Amino acid sequence: MKRIALFLITNLAVMLVLGIVASLLGVNRYLTANGLNLGMLLGFAAVMGFGGALISLLISKPMAKWSSRAQVINNSTDPTHRWIVGTVERLAQKANIGMPEVAIFEGAPNAFATGAFKNSALVAVSTGLLQSMTREEVEAVIGHEVAHIANGDMVTLTLIQGVMNTFVVFLSRVIGYFVDRVLLRNERGLGIGYYLTTIALDMVLGVLAAIVVAWFSRQREYRADAGAAQLIGRKQPMIDALARLGGLQPGELPRTVEAMGISGRSGVMALLSTHPPIEDRIRALQTPSV
Repeated sequence: MKRIALFLITNLAVMLVLGIVASLLGVNRYLTANGLNLGMLLGFAAVMGFGGALISLLISKPMAKWSSRAQVINNSTDPTHRWIVGTVERLAQKANIGMPEVAIFEGAPNAFATGAFKNSALVAVSTGLLQSMTREEVEAVIGHEVAHIANGDMVTLTLIQGVMNTFVVFLSRVIGYFVDRVLLRNERGLGIGYYLTTIALDMVLGVLAAIVVAWFSRQREYRADAGAAQLIGRKQPMIDALARLGGLQPGELPRTVEAMGISGRSGVMALLSTHPPIEDRIRALQTPSV
């Protein structure tokens, strides 16, 4: 319940900030006496589309730590913690990125990486993951998360999300204006046709955009799996870790980092899943590189 409340409050705050920015830039005045100013509308769509994605990226690390209750262990003297930190440090050096913050959070088996910048990211593993896997398998999972950081996956996904959001906002308002003025022949400002069409298309196009973003996310998982195998020097530990995850119930992650977890939910909503099926990921690793 607390996570849902935090998600809603954060999104409301972001929308308020973006509304103020759009007003200050003047791009919210895209409806003129002569009709739609498409250039102004595109500017408004870009502010709303990229703005939310960029703000989410910039606050991703503190939000992830807060929502998952992750405890940073970089300076811990606990032997297990020291091994985790040392593993992250070694793999980060091989990946040529700065040392991330390392954290542990309570929960079922899972892990995630987040952060706006390669050299100041966060890698977190759950207590359930540590308890259910061998150290070799945990190392592979950590390699997967480090590969996400090295590949710049957080930024890439943000840019894709921003582009898709921009098109959703732009197209829904253009089509809504056409329906209102041309089909319903309303000539007095914006009528009910505009608002109903815009709301409906925001939802429909939003789902289509989410499908595209999820597809990109699934491709990144294959790359991160391969990246982990390259960092470790062998494919088998990553294959074993995935096989182990396939027999476990993955832990739920906060929405802000769900796409960066080692495992995600799939099933009937496969088109919206951020992760491919475990068996497909194992098969990809087992396939010889061309």
